[in-house]
Amino acid sequence: MSASTALLTDRYELTMLDAALRDGTARRHCLFELFARRLSGGRRFGVVGGTGRLLGLLREFRFGEDELRYLRDERVVSPEAVAYLEGYRFTGSITGYREGELYFPGSPVLTVEGSFADAVILETIALSVMNHDSAVATAAARMSVAAGDRPLAEMGSRRASESAAVAAARAAYVAGFSATSNLEAGRRWGIPTMGTAAHSWTLLHDSEEDAFRAQVDALGPGTTLLVDTYDIERGVETAIAVAGTGLGGVRIDSGDLPAVAASVRAQLDRLGATKTRITVTSDLDEYAIAALAASPVDAYGVGTSVVTGSGHPTAGMVYKLVARQGADGGWVSVAKTAEGKGSQGGRKTAFRRRTDGVAQSELIEVSDGFEQAAQPSAYPDARPLQVPLVIDGEPVAEHEGPAGVAAAREHHLRVREELPIRALALSRSDPAIPTVYVDAGDS
Repeated sequence: MSASTALLTDRYELTMLDAALRDGTARRHCLFELFARRLSGGRRFGVVGGTGRLLGLLREFRFGEDELRYLRDERVVSPEAVAYLEGYRFTGSITGYREGELYFPGSPVLTVEGSFADAVILETIALSVMNHDSAVATAAARMSVAAGDRPLAEMGSRRASESAAVAAARAAYVAGFSATSNLEAGRRWGIPTMGTAAHSWTLLHDSEEDAFRAQVDALGPGTTLLVDTYDIERGVETAIAVAGTGLGGVRIDSGDLPAVAASVRAQLDRLGATKTRITVTSDLDEYAIAALAASPVDAYGVGTSVVTGSGHPTAGMVYKLVARQGADGGWVSVAKTAEGKGSQGGRKTAFRRRTDGVAQSELIEVSDGFEQAAQPSAYPDARPLQVPLVIDGEPVAEHEGPAGVAAAREHHLRVREELPIRALALSRSDPAIPTVYVDAGDS
């Protein structure tokens, strides 16, 4: 099977390219922008996810013989367009927010610059990656905020497609989760992995005691035993009888979790297992995690909710042409004006204004054409938000691979500290900070 990512796209990207080659507009210099008009679900901030993944996919965005044969056989585009695509390489540049950065309505998350032919066919793959991963990262960040210092493990692979599961594990780790159950995510992205046993392990054995003893023999007393297959109180008693008071942990996957966690903690303490940790799972989301804040819980495992964006599986980002070269060679700012779906034309340079380290606004300077981006010195009280991601067609390697994931996670946890306290609430509301546009001539 081809490793090419070029056909992970919508047909109309290529038919537009074909028509542009015919009428001579294909080589017009253009700026495309990827942004969200609003935050899904009344969330107060979004988290950029997927940037490093997208750069890796761009390296493989090539039309090999298999892809070209399909386009010819299906007559998707003209023979002339097929000939053009045979040598296609993205040669433009991309700037954008670092992965793990926070974003708000209108934030220029990605700016893609190049010819129309270069940039238009990246729309679908860019949105596919960024919409999914940013939705997961945003949900994961909310859960991480709710969890406080307690660790979170992602365990939702069985609730997503096989590829989405790996991407979701990666996005969750960037946004504050500490581990994943998915081994491919561990191998590919350097994420710590975790996992011990499911209920089937206990059901396999003739008794719960036999199951626990076999697990401890295999994994040592530091393992975590799942104690709710039958009766939780009896399960805890059996776990300590088998593993001793040095048992690493118990996991609870059912019941009224606040009440059950309190009861289990009290029982463990009575049995002398005062350092045995309690992990809870069972369909958790950010609201359930917040409700457990006062409970004696040490760690959380989250599945369905995190890999599906906690009810909002897309970030709702769009990819729009915002400036282009005109027929006379000059630069033209362009924008869609449809009601509810409008966009802001022109090149954007983004900053985050802060007071005493606390974010106050998303400041976006807009220029009409292709002038140079605003310099940080123009806004001394603000932090520049955009960095080079692709330069003359070559992805910036520091954003890719396990090292890129680790850097994105570190960046996210650092910039999340800038959020005002109102941003940490889980209820629906307006964005935590406003987006303010200024004309380049006014700076």
